[in-house]
Order: sequence, then C-alpha cells, then structure tokens
Amino acid sequence: ATAHKTHPRTQREQGTMLRAAASRCAGGAIRRLSVASYPAAVGARRKPPQDEGDWSYYKEWWGEDDGPGDGAHTVFRRHSEHGNGVVSVVAYPASIPASDQWPVMERWLQERNLAIYPESSGADQFKILGYQWRVMRFNDHTRQSTAKVMACYRFGGDRALYSMQQPNCLAVPYVKSMVSAGLTALPSCSYDLPQAVSEPNTMKILCIGHGGGSIPLFLASKFRGADVHIVEIDPVVVSASVESMGFPASCAKGLSAHTMQPTDGDELLWNGVHDRISLHIEDAEDFIAGDSNVYDLVFIDAYDGNDIFPRKLWDADGAFLRNLEEKVHPLHGTVVVNLHSDSGPSSPDVDDEAPFENVLPMGRYVSHVCRAYKRHFGLAFTVASPWLCNITLVACRDKAILKGAPVGRSCRDFVLSKLLSRSSMVEQALDLPFPCLQYVKNGFTLVE
Repeated sequence: ATAHKTHPRTQREQGTMLRAAASRCAGGAIRRLSVASYPAAVGARRKPPQDEGDWSYYKEWWGEDDGPGDGAHTVFRRHSEHGNGVVSVVAYPASIPASDQWPVMERWLQERNLAIYPESSGADQFKILGYQWRVMRFNDHTRQSTAKVMACYRFGGDRALYSMQQPNCLAVPYVKSMVSAGLTALPSCSYDLPQAVSEPNTMKILCIGHGGGSIPLFLASKFRGADVHIVEIDPVVVSASVESMGFPASCAKGLSAHTMQPTDGDELLWNGVHDRISLHIEDAEDFIAGDSNVYDLVFIDAYDGNDIFPRKLWDADGAFLRNLEEKVHPLHGTVVVNLHSDSGPSSPDVDDEAPFENVLPMGRYVSHVCRAYKRHFGLAFTVASPWLCNITLVACRDKAILKGAPVGRSCRDFVLSKLLSRSSMVEQALDLPFPCLQYVKNGFTLVE
C-alpha cells in the first residue's frame, strides 16, 4: 500500500504517464476506451464541502523523493519483521483548518466530554494544539499512507493529550480513486447504498492492508451500517497507525500498553465510529480461509517495503482468490485492488514463474492480476489515478452490473454509462468533498 516513489506531475507529464500506464496494462488483454466515448454526467452537480486532502496541498506532505525533506520531523520509527523494513511516520505542518476554525472543534469536544462525564459540569476544557500531516514510510522512501491528524489537550479535572485522524480527509489520489470506483460500482450492481448510510448493520466491508487506516476510517464514518474488518500482517504497521496517525486504539487487539491513548480517547473522539471497525493482525490468506463473513465490498492494498504485491494475493489458482470468491456477496460483491503501473517488463517473453514465482513487482504483468480477478468475479475494469502511477482494479459480478444492458450495445459503453450515472448519487449520499466522476472515468479500461 503506497503512494509510490514518484514525483508530482505537470499536466502534460500526467497525460503522458497515464497513456503509458494504460498501454502497459494492456498486455494484449485490456482495451483502452476513448475519452470521447464518455457519456455526460447525469443530474445537476452539487457544491461539495472543502476537500482538506485536495492534491493542491501535496507540497505540505509529499517531501522529497528520497526522504522526508525540509520541515519534517520523525514521530515513529521501528523495524518490522514482516518484510516492511524500517517503518517510520513523519510529521509535517498542515495549513488548514486555520487556527480561527479550531474553536468549532473545541466546542464539539467539550459537548462530547459533558455527555460522557455529566458530573464534570463543564470543568474540563479542551484546547486544540494543531493539525499535522502524518506520512508513513517504509525504508524511508516509499510513502505508504498519508493522513491528517488533530492533536488536542484536556485540562481542568482529568488532564490528557489526545490525537485523532481526520476521517473525511483522503489525501493521496489513488485512495480517492479506490473509494470512488468501488463505491460507484457497488450500486451499479443493484446494492442499496443509501440504506447502508443510514441503517445499522447493513454493510460488510473488508480491508486487506491497513497502513494508516484512512480507508476503513473513512468508510466507518460515512456508513452507519458499516461493519469494517481490517487484516494487517504487520503489528509494527498497526502500532504506527495507533501511536502516530490517530487511529482508534480499541479497534486493534493485542497491542502493548504503551500504544494506547487515554482510556476514554476512542469514546470521546469517535462517538461510536470505532465500534464499527475490527482490526485483525493476521496473514490475509489465513484470515480469508477461516472467516465466516460474506462481504459486500473488499479493498486490497497490500505492499511491502520493497513495493511487492505478494503472488498469493493475485494467483488465479491459489487458495486466497478461491476463498475470497466464496466470501464476496454472490450478487453485488465488489473487490477493489490498488496496483502500481510505472515499470514495464524487461522482455515480453519473460516466463511468469522465473524469477517472479512468489512475488510480483507491480507494473510488470499487471494484466495477469486483472485477468485473475476477472476470472473469479466475472467482470473487471481499471481506472488510472491522476498524478501518480497507480491503477485501481475493480472486479464485480458480471450478471449484476450488466443487468439491463440492451442488445447490440457494447459492454464497455454500458458499464461506463452505468457507473457515471451512479456517481452523483454516491457523492450526495456520502456528502463527499471530492467528485467521484473524475476518478471513475479517468483512463477507464475494461478487462477482456
């Protein structure tokens, strides 16, 4: 899971990169769609709330390509025994929200504290200390995830220091691409998304690969009906997210005591959102084999410190995909995978099994991954992430998403039209601070 080792792009460079990435993905298996074929968006466009994670702020948290850069300081650093090398979290100052907006959050914290401790009669007071970007890195160069974190202090009776990740702030474009494509595909397969927003216990979500926890926190905060399960093999990554990236500690079991915030931190800050999340420190293949849940939506973003996506997570004949197929809803189940696309194979005739028998450096043979997921779920498409060399793969049940397709109309035109027609509904239902449409249509490609 990584924002990847790339530089921000100019508009011209971005266009060149995306065309090259789509071409590499083709590999004779995926067909590029024409930009001219995109149908117009349906319905009037709303004015979204301010997007604190907009790419225009990237200079605040991107750092240098080979390290954190000026103005940064390290707040977590620990060696991993699970292939991630040195896991570190670096802090950068954030310009928004500005200090004149902090009293709004202070009043909300005061109200929450009074609801939990009515006997305090307002004696406890809260002071926002500031907002920072926190960037998790593997081996000091690979950006694994980015989150905005708020720090506050309670003084008066029971003094305590708290930190809270801002769940509505998705900073890295590939994360927005994954969320937009997945949440748009789900209702395109006849899933009732608005119901999951308002009604409890109606939506099962699985996230494979934790990072800083931005995707599960975003989903749990947007869907009252969400039951989110996270699987992460590396306890150091989990510790980094809890200790330094404001992830709720009570979601993760088995961490040592020093990783915890004050005992009332999650109840105070998250107001029940954390109760929708369960974090399992386990190998994904083992978890899927023993899990009894049936999931509506699955996100897979699982890379190690060498930018490697394990072969067992894409092997079409392996146990993981066979079991995952059984654990995804048979009608509307949707799987979203983050892929890297910035390096091509050294030779078109390289044998799949040598030297990459157990690992797949992403960018090489991306089409093999796409076809594997299509084989198990029926239909798959990819979209390109703007500004970065990432591709989002979405796999879903073909009968569901192709339902209602008129005879004679091309499959790709029908699927794209259906996705775009749902994008406005998703934005409004979730009050998203960014438009789904631009991420869904960007480099849209149907897997063949």
